[in-house]
Amino acid sequence: MSRQETLSATEDDLDQARGPSLSIVVTLFDEAGTLEELHRRLTAALEAVDRSYEVLYVDDGSTDGSFAILERLHADDPHIRAVRLKRNAGQHPAMHAGLSRARGEIVVTMDGDLQNLPEDVPRLVEAVDAGYDVASGRRGARHDSWGRTLPSRLINGMLRRFTGVAISDFGCAFNAYRREVVEPMLGSIGRQKFTKALVLSSGASVEEVDVSHAASNSGSRYSPIRLVRLALHVVAGFWPQPVQWIGVTLGLVCSLAATAIGLYGAIYWIVNSNFPGPLFAGAGIVLVLGVQGFVLALIGESLGRVQRDVEGRPLYSIEEELS
Repeated sequence: MSRQETLSATEDDLDQARGPSLSIVVTLFDEAGTLEELHRRLTAALEAVDRSYEVLYVDDGSTDGSFAILERLHADDPHIRAVRLKRNAGQHPAMHAGLSRARGEIVVTMDGDLQNLPEDVPRLVEAVDAGYDVASGRRGARHDSWGRTLPSRLINGMLRRFTGVAISDFGCAFNAYRREVVEPMLGSIGRQKFTKALVLSSGASVEEVDVSHAASNSGSRYSPIRLVRLALHVVAGFWPQPVQWIGVTLGLVCSLAATAIGLYGAIYWIVNSNFPGPLFAGAGIVLVLGVQGFVLALIGESLGRVQRDVEGRPLYSIEEELS
């Protein structure tokens, strides 16, 4: 073996001992059709970055043979690590499985459906190298339906209000983090459905980076019901004492509304000698029922979170791991 080859092998051994400088955590669910293309493009993008790296794929209970493809890729590429969950646990528990195993000083998170373009990884890494704790992906031109983007804007507004962090896209999973700001949050990541908001709420510095956004091959997995539950999760998870605040606010609004309707009814009765009581009584009942329904839904979300914490159930179960 030549001296140059010996030195190269020694450097590779040292890098392996120290651990990689960069970790890419890719969460995926039933992505067999695009997985090989994703890895090919991701490898090409990472080779342009002058640092050691690992790619950690988390298979969130796929049933289409995705993990078999990962096994084959793992056999050919020493940079690959993979984790297979026993069942579909959801994006954020799957992300926790990857973040808790990532060894790099910088950790990039992304979805495996090719909506996040691997070619943008170096731009996120550059932002962290510039001194920021978090490089927050910002989808400039989203290829989602209005039924997906409109609720997303509402949830982003709520998170900006509750966290005090003025970024525009909390929902983008394509981000880069310094590992040191992620590690203290691992106890909550996965139980909270917005990993980026959780990390930023701790005071981490952030720079937004424009990233490309492609259309999904499988369509959005967020139904209207799931989006409503997500909004309730945001309120319960990031708004201090949400039940008290909402109860007081809605109580004042309902009291003012009832007072206004009562005054209007009294004036109408005096002027016309005919107060339309049943109509206003019905409207009042519907209003009260609506308020009660929202408060009960919020209480249910809060109680569900307490129950999960008390039970101490694991976020996920590992079926297989490739190191």
